[in-house]
Amino acid sequence: MDAVLTTRSASSFAELSLSPVFRRQWSSLYKVLERNRCAGNALLSLYGEQVCPGPSERVILAGDHTAWPRLWSPTLKERTYEHHPVPHPGAHPVTLGQEYSTLAWVPEAQGSWALPLLHERISSFESPLTQAAAQLRQVTAVLGPRPVSLWDAEYGCARFVQLTADIEADKVMRLRSNRVLYGPPPTDAGRGRPRKHGAKFKLNAPSTWWPVTETQSVIDERFGQLRLRCWSNLHFYATPTLAMHLILVERLDASGQRTHRPLWLIAIGADWPPLEALWQLYLRRFCVDHWYRFIKQRLHWCLPHLATAGPSDRWSHLMPLMTWQLWLGSSAEISPLGFS
Repeated sequence: MDAVLTTRSASSFAELSLSPVFRRQWSSLYKVLERNRCAGNALLSLYGEQVCPGPSERVILAGDHTAWPRLWSPTLKERTYEHHPVPHPGAHPVTLGQEYSTLAWVPEAQGSWALPLLHERISSFESPLTQAAAQLRQVTAVLGPRPVSLWDAEYGCARFVQLTADIEADKVMRLRSNRVLYGPPPTDAGRGRPRKHGAKFKLNAPSTWWPVTETQSVIDERFGQLRLRCWSNLHFYATPTLAMHLILVERLDASGQRTHRPLWLIAIGADWPPLEALWQLYLRRFCVDHWYRFIKQRLHWCLPHLATAGPSDRWSHLMPLMTWQLWLGSSAEISPLGFS
């Protein structure tokens, strides 16, 4: 870990042994990952002790998943096709590798720090949705009830709402613009089975929208003029008993015309802040994307060529540990590495 934190660039995993703070032989780099056993539950408890929001703040969690490309590892088990962004337009954003799911604490309202609590591989028996739901359940048991979790559009679906329905955590999720929601059912007429769904609410068809529950116009320092609209008591077709708040955020020009693609959000939970502050919670989710870029470019997460999944998981468990070490060191006069 000391060698990784003090080595800005490395062309191979073995090159870390050239660091002055590395005190072992080069062969132990791969051997320690083969023989080590990482105590994941103990680390989660240790991280949970450091989660300390302000007196009037709630714990903010951000979840997502990313791929570790393993193009030249044909014998690696559970290697699948994964989404992977490409640096130039027109190419297919697909790679071969393994996928990892992350749930992180976002400690600051302004800033790019994301402190991972769990960073685990998604096996062939799981999916990003089931893995994220299991991680949220595990973290909530450690941190206590009612944290606020933030999720991207892939998690804004009925399946993820079903998986997390019994977890004591509030959720804010982005929706794709082609989603269809349903309003509350009409009053039972007394004949036949009571209806579960009301009118359709198509996000890309304004003719299906009914009057809003709340609307606001705000001037944001970063985004300019915004129009916020909220509809209450909507649900997915597969989750008729789980009501949600639907929020539409639009950027406007001086004439009141929309200038960018709208942002659709759903909020599930209680005790939400006012509408002008609720939508800004989602902006803190992007910190986990910054963390993915940080571990790939600076912490050399994708550098070692490991032959099996076990050492890959143990190496991945060190990424949150090194991030927490940097965070704790930056808030102290003397860092854990001994640099002032």
